[in-house]
Amino acid sequence: MVEIRGIEFQSNTDNDMGLEFYNLSHRFGFQNPNWPYFQDTKIERIHYMAKSGVLSQRITTTMHATTHIDAPAHVVQGTPFIDEVPLPHFFGTGLVVSIPKKKWEQITADDLEKACGQAIRKGDVLIINTGWHHDYEDGDYFAYCPGLVPSAAEWMVEKGIKVVGHDTQANDHPLATAIGPQRNGPLLPHLEKEYLEWSGGIPWDVAFPEWEPVHNILFKNGILGIENVGGDLDAVTGKRCTFAFFPWNWDRGDGCIIRLVAMMDKSQGFRIDDGADF
Repeated sequence: MVEIRGIEFQSNTDNDMGLEFYNLSHRFGFQNPNWPYFQDTKIERIHYMAKSGVLSQRITTTMHATTHIDAPAHVVQGTPFIDEVPLPHFFGTGLVVSIPKKKWEQITADDLEKACGQAIRKGDVLIINTGWHHDYEDGDYFAYCPGLVPSAAEWMVEKGIKVVGHDTQANDHPLATAIGPQRNGPLLPHLEKEYLEWSGGIPWDVAFPEWEPVHNILFKNGILGIENVGGDLDAVTGKRCTFAFFPWNWDRGDGCIIRLVAMMDKSQGFRIDDGADF
């Protein structure tokens, strides 16, 4: 048991179900880190104890803040909104893999094959730990993250995974988004010269000629993407887990902030009920 503000609860890793629960989500709230063109999250207390004897709050936010899942419709016209995606795509087993990366490095098909090619299964959830969740804060995290490139997306399609999550800012490399030379950008034009020097003379629009190609490949093939994974990610890296990450039933939603949870049943004593009449 664990006591929280005077009330006892069963804990994440010691409970009657015999399951271990691990939070893989960053915090959401006051001054949470934001992608460069988003308005800040606003939270107002409409009712509070001294005023009303209850607490009620109003939130103004984009759904692409902190740990969240994209709907295909977020990027690809004519594809499903978040409420239209069937529920099995927000639950399942899979892997948490370690693929350490530094500033602006690419996550490729070769990286994925070396990390988990022998262990990945069709229908898996794949969570990638690059180490960048440790740098998640208001600042350089968004501009300098490593990122997935098209070969990685094509590998996921070939392997038949259903969801990919990662501890980076988007399903694409940051310079294949509006942060760089793509549509609605560049949001951070000073990066052009910096990338030219970092790359040894390759212009950023040559290195990243397509707008969000990974988003497009994944979403057109029904693979969902979870961005900004964090929390207890290191504790489950290298393990096969069960994951749950259900979004709101938001009509025509383009995505949703989620609580990504990894679960392990080490005793194999817990089973989902069979739905028998009682």
